[in-house]
Amino acid sequence: MKEQVIDPNVRNEETRTLKWFLVLFYIISISFDIIYKFISSYIPQLNDNTPDKLIYWIYLFMFALLPVAHYFTKKQKSYVIKYIYFISYTSLTFLNDAVTFIGKPDLYRGGNAVEIFWILLSPIFVSKPFVIVVSLGIILKYIIVGLIIKSPVVFLGIVLVSTLSVFSFILLSRFQSYVNAIKTSYDQQLTGIVKGVIATLELKDPYTRGHSERVASYALELAKISGKFTDEELKAFNFACLLHDIGKIHIPDQILMKPSRLTNEEYEIIKSHTTVGAEAVSKVAGFSNSIEVIRSHHERWDGKGYPDQLKGKEIPYLSRVAAIADAFDAMTSNRSYRAALSVEEAYKRILEGKGTQFDPELVSLFQKAYPLWEKIHDLSFKNDANAKLNISLAVN
Repeated sequence: MKEQVIDPNVRNEETRTLKWFLVLFYIISISFDIIYKFISSYIPQLNDNTPDKLIYWIYLFMFALLPVAHYFTKKQKSYVIKYIYFISYTSLTFLNDAVTFIGKPDLYRGGNAVEIFWILLSPIFVSKPFVIVVSLGIILKYIIVGLIIKSPVVFLGIVLVSTLSVFSFILLSRFQSYVNAIKTSYDQQLTGIVKGVIATLELKDPYTRGHSERVASYALELAKISGKFTDEELKAFNFACLLHDIGKIHIPDQILMKPSRLTNEEYEIIKSHTTVGAEAVSKVAGFSNSIEVIRSHHERWDGKGYPDQLKGKEIPYLSRVAAIADAFDAMTSNRSYRAALSVEEAYKRILEGKGTQFDPELVSLFQKAYPLWEKIHDLSFKNDANAKLNISLAVN
């Protein structure tokens, strides 16, 4: 699947969080040294007269990272900036501690407020990998510094960092719970909207009742067998398949339900549902990853499909998956112009389309998925028959 388009709202929120994080980082890192130097000048026990040898180079380097942060923000990759800053700062402070205190273990005062800042604020990005990198990175720094300068003070630092890391993971867990609750609510609303659109389409064309749900079910099983996609990508693909025929809403009823052969002009109107559907969802947040499936699910492996006559691997992978699912369900469903074929006959025709209409690799995977598709087909039409029976009994 091509790289998913990130919701602009999510990307902007990440960028805003990062900006506040960096402002606080610079304020706290500079303030810590200024305040510590000021206090130590009045408290002899803190005034060790052992200046951090690389401290000014650290400040210079960290400010030099601002253009780097700006570059990655422009590239819409702001999520990597926090890693760059943490790894850079931790590496530089490690070198500073090693160079400054080697041979002077009694003067080593341990960590600093900036490290506490990293640990406690890392959960605000709601990223478990980042929290792990921060916690383990700082602990590893203390271990290596302790081995180099041979100071027992590092053990206190390790205990403190470990304790704060536990607190950090608790915060992360709470943040993730809130985010997951919001995502679940959003997905439920999105599912409701999609099903509403499908119901509207089925009112126009009763022969397609259940078509979108079955295509989504078939395609999802085939995509899973490929092993190429994450759960989030599969969820987005499911929505795409549910909406693959949304463009048919604009097709006149007399063409959509015509019981005889379509004229060339009518067929061109039918074909427009792919581009109309893709355009319909192009500006809707949350549906942007559906566009390629909606637009290209009627492309053919041999380049004779529509709307763009894409050929072979020019066709997006999941559009190729959806094409097999769509064709299979179309063949095994009643239409205004013909009766449904048996699943066995549809299976045979999919195999015959290998290398011409369909991706050869996916046809091979289809053969593995076919037993599941049979079950989906039988269950769907059994439920549909029961629903019709219940309606009939209720009327009588």
